[in-house]
Amino acid sequence: DHVTYLRNITDVDDKINARAARDYPDLPLNEAIQKLTRTTQRQYESDMAELGCLEPTKQPRATDHIADMIEMIKTLIEGGHAYAAKGHVLFAVKTFKAGDALQYGKLARRSLDDMLAGARVEVAPYKRDPMDFVLWKPSTDDLPGWDSPWGKGRPGWHIECSAMSKKHLGEVFDIHGGGIDLSFPHHENELAQSCCANNTEQMAQVWMHNGFLQINGEKMSKSEGNFYTVDELLHTKKFGGRTWPGDVLRVAMLMKSYREPIDFSQSKLEEAEKILARWKKSMANLGLSFAEENRVEYREFGPCSKMVAALSNDMNMAGVMAELHRHSKGARLHNARRLFGSLKLLGVVTFDSMQKWENATQKLQDKTPGSAPIEAAIASRLAALNDKNWAEADRIRDELASKGIKLTDSKDSATGERVTNWEFKQ
Repeated sequence: DHVTYLRNITDVDDKINARAARDYPDLPLNEAIQKLTRTTQRQYESDMAELGCLEPTKQPRATDHIADMIEMIKTLIEGGHAYAAKGHVLFAVKTFKAGDALQYGKLARRSLDDMLAGARVEVAPYKRDPMDFVLWKPSTDDLPGWDSPWGKGRPGWHIECSAMSKKHLGEVFDIHGGGIDLSFPHHENELAQSCCANNTEQMAQVWMHNGFLQINGEKMSKSEGNFYTVDELLHTKKFGGRTWPGDVLRVAMLMKSYREPIDFSQSKLEEAEKILARWKKSMANLGLSFAEENRVEYREFGPCSKMVAALSNDMNMAGVMAELHRHSKGARLHNARRLFGSLKLLGVVTFDSMQKWENATQKLQDKTPGSAPIEAAIASRLAALNDKNWAEADRIRDELASKGIKLTDSKDSATGERVTNWEFKQ
């Protein structure tokens, strides 16, 4: 209730222009861009909802804030931090100073000299300095454009975020997030232009950069053939030969520090699924019932204080997971309440999702035979495995699976003998 969460939508960008022209060649470009951005936005919002992500307080669109961008650019020019050249407006990075000390590069911890030495791009002749970046660029008649003091054009990528954040959050706000790949140059440029336009020392008090997503230890990319969308994971069998529920995907991502790369593999998702199932069963075994008459009471169940402390420590997910496991292994109703409150805070479960799980589990149990026939079938399967009768062992496993019973094989650490556990599978 005390947080304003801003998530902006970029709907003006050269890559968007190219993609819209490719995907909708029969439409005028402006219509194609609008169709592409609206379609992508709807898909993104649907994906985030299924992953249990919070809806933003505000979700501004870049094209609704062109006037704010133009005003910020004018302020930068008036302050000597930007200049017009050949229909462009560029930010002069060497003007971002604190006293005599150059500030450009401080977010990414890079020196300007090192950046210049490593640059291999052709420098536009109208730039005063090779590192100066575009605030406004000219548009030809076939491209989106808006009237401005510098002619018809469109904004650069970085100015969009600075203008929208100032409009909705103020000149300095608390937390700015994004992928580690955005740290430089995007966030560095945001910081520079915002501080210079607003005459502040900071743009955000805290910058949080998340690590890359990897697939089986390799960077995810279309060229490598290991690129999967959230929608594909949720609704197709492209990854691991099955679909993956949103709460399982969320737990898999919460198992790692946000700063580190996340290795997305079938085994990691299966591990997350087992952990989530264990948490849900623990709440049920400790006496929580998600019958409708309990809905109001359960709203008051809050998270455990140690988990909140771990979250407050740079989102220490190892500490968070330890607390969740501690309460799942507890023996009191208090543990179940704290576990539910904690998972609710993390966006992993809701009362509705637990009610659905509880109902599905009950229906499955109602139509599943008692444990004695199951144990007998497992014993027959173990005998078949010992006799190396793989076909018979597989037949028994598949027959149990058809009844919603999942088998998990392991070894007894003391004897080395095969042990088979079973559970109801939704």
